[in-house]
Amino acid sequence: MDSNLLNNNRIRDRFKPVQRPLAWMDIPKETWNRWTWQQQKRLRTEDQLAQVLTVFDDERAALDASKELFDLAITPYYASLIEPNNPLCPIRLQCIPKPGELDPAAYELSDPLAEDSHMPVPGITHRYPDRVLFYTTHHCAVYCRHCTRKRKVSDPSTAATQQQLEQGLNYIAAHPEVRDILISGGDPLSNSDDRLEYILERLRAIEHVEILRLCTRNLVTLPQRITLNLAQILKKYHPIYVHTHFNHPKECTREAFDACALLADAGCVLNNQMVLLRGVNDDPAVVLELNQKLLMMRVKPYYIFQCDMAQGLSHLRTPIAKGIEIIDSLRGWTSGIAVPHFVVDLPGGGGKVSLLPEYVMKREGKKWLFRNYQNIPFEYFDAD
Repeated sequence: MDSNLLNNNRIRDRFKPVQRPLAWMDIPKETWNRWTWQQQKRLRTEDQLAQVLTVFDDERAALDASKELFDLAITPYYASLIEPNNPLCPIRLQCIPKPGELDPAAYELSDPLAEDSHMPVPGITHRYPDRVLFYTTHHCAVYCRHCTRKRKVSDPSTAATQQQLEQGLNYIAAHPEVRDILISGGDPLSNSDDRLEYILERLRAIEHVEILRLCTRNLVTLPQRITLNLAQILKKYHPIYVHTHFNHPKECTREAFDACALLADAGCVLNNQMVLLRGVNDDPAVVLELNQKLLMMRVKPYYIFQCDMAQGLSHLRTPIAKGIEIIDSLRGWTSGIAVPHFVVDLPGGGGKVSLLPEYVMKREGKKWLFRNYQNIPFEYFDAD
C-alpha cells in the first residue's frame, strides 16, 4: 500500500462511523448514503422523533408551540448522533426545540445582525466595504435551534427566486469594490449541483470578484451531500473557501472526515466557525478535543462565535467571559493553529469584534510586564 494512503487511513481510523438506530438498520447502504434520501426522510414531527429517541415532556411541549415560530427538520444521519435517552445530549440541544425558545428576552432581535437593513437589493447584504453576503436559498438540511436567521430559514416565502439571484449577480457585477462573496442561505449546498455551478460560474466571470466562500453546515449534518461530482465542480472555480460549523466532537465522524477529505483534496480551504452554546461546548476540554479533531480533518478552527441575540436563544447563550476563558485555556496548551478567534458579531450591524484574554499585567515606561499561558510573569522592554 502507498505510504501516504496508509498514513491517511491511520488518521481516518480514529474517526468512527455513525451508528444507526434500529429504525434505519435495514436501509441499504447505497440508499442511506444518497443525500437526496437523507433530505426526503428528515424527521419533521414528534411521532417521527419518537421512533428513534425518547421525546421528553419539555421537548413535547416546545415542539407543539414552536412549529409556527421555527420548523423542525433533522436528517436521519444527524439524528443518529443523538443519545436517545439523554436530555442533555449536545446534539439534541442543537436540533430539538426546548421551552426556552418560546420565551424571548426583551432585548433579543428577529434580525440581530441587521442583515435586512443592509440589503441594497433582495438577497444581498453589503455591510463591509469589500465583501457581500449572497443569500441563495431558504433551505437547510437541519434546522439548528440556535439559528440566527430564523426569520428566513425554513420559510418557503423567503426562497431565492431566479429573478432574485439575477438581481444579486447584477449588483455584484456593478460594484467593483466587492472582491469577496459569502455564498449563504439557508445552506447553499441545498441547491442542486446545476444551480450551484450556475452561481459559481456567473460569479467567477465577474472580473473584480477574487474570493468565493461557501458557508455550509452540510459537512456536519449531511456529509452525504459532499459527492465526487460536487468536489469536481468546486475545483473549477478556485479560490474557494468553505466555512463550516462543527460545534462538538461527536459531530466529527468517519462520514464527516471523508466529506472534508473530498473538499480538501479538491483544493478547497476549510475553516470552522463554532458557535458557543450553553451545555453543548461551553467547556474548554470539549473545545480542545473538537479543534484537535478538526485539524486532523484538515479543517482550521477559525472562529468561536458568541451566540447572537436572536429571538429565543437566551437559554443557549453563555456569558462572554466563558469564551475568553476558553481561549485562555487553549493558547499555549495546544498548537496555535488550534486556537480560533473569539468574536462577538455586534447587534445592529456593528460587525465582528475579536476578544482576547488579558496578557498585559503592567506597563511602566518602556517596561512591559506580561504573563504567559502558565501565568508566569515576563518583562519586555519596548523599542523607542
